[in-house]
Amino acid sequence: MPELAEAEFFRKRWHQAGAGKRVRVVLLHPGAKIFRGTSPAALRRALTGARLVSSEARAKQMLFRFSGGAWLGVHLGMSGELHVEAADWAVGKHDHLVLVTPRQALVFTDPRMFGRVQFHRGTEAPGWWARIAPAITSETFTVEAVAAFLRRRAKAPIKAVLLMQERFPGVGNWMADEILWRAAIHPARRAGSLSPAETRTLWRECRRVCRLALDTIAGRGDYLPPDLNAHIPKTWLFWHRWEDGGRCPRTGVPLVREEIGGRTTCWSPGRQGGVES
Repeated sequence: MPELAEAEFFRKRWHQAGAGKRVRVVLLHPGAKIFRGTSPAALRRALTGARLVSSEARAKQMLFRFSGGAWLGVHLGMSGELHVEAADWAVGKHDHLVLVTPRQALVFTDPRMFGRVQFHRGTEAPGWWARIAPAITSETFTVEAVAAFLRRRAKAPIKAVLLMQERFPGVGNWMADEILWRAAIHPARRAGSLSPAETRTLWRECRRVCRLALDTIAGRGDYLPPDLNAHIPKTWLFWHRWEDGGRCPRTGVPLVREEIGGRTTCWSPGRQGGVES
């Protein structure tokens, strides 16, 4: 499932191709479940003839603002992708939303339809967007806020806690594993067992991994990498976590994969110690 940096990558892809362009035609599959809770007819009417004004990514979601007070929200789910094609693109059965501009087509493809499209019309951003938790890279994401949240989830495995979007927006499975590996914390540790020093380390690595992921996956400024994961260093756990026989990039010890907190988790016995450490 796309996480923080992947959402920013796909936002940039659509924005760079469509900013300022007028939508000539809106093509969609009205019965697709990605439109649950949304009126495809209202979306088509509002976006036809509108221009893409601005866009933003938060957590795992994207918001595209169009002229005329139209707001398009996109969540990619597990298999969704935003891509850009020629204006005469032949729409496939998994291309559930296509915005055709004079020269290009902005395409939302989702084979498994776990993604979602939301639509709002008004002068202000929709409430479902405003309710997303503050970014991990923001000033409001403090050590104190993290410590308080861990106390409230004291009995839960720290891996499961890192996936809770109300405090760690945009963090998904691979980012949680990366954060815990860098912080040298076993993913099965109870959230309430972390010492103040470990909590501070966790907070620091959350912010660091988010910044590094945004810089390497989504690029800096207007730069968009040609491939989603092309610039992630091989020193990250990311490249080794799904390898059969994969080894820790720092210790060389074989990695372990197991289910923790309901999710497949990768960790390094040579770096992350025991559950009770």
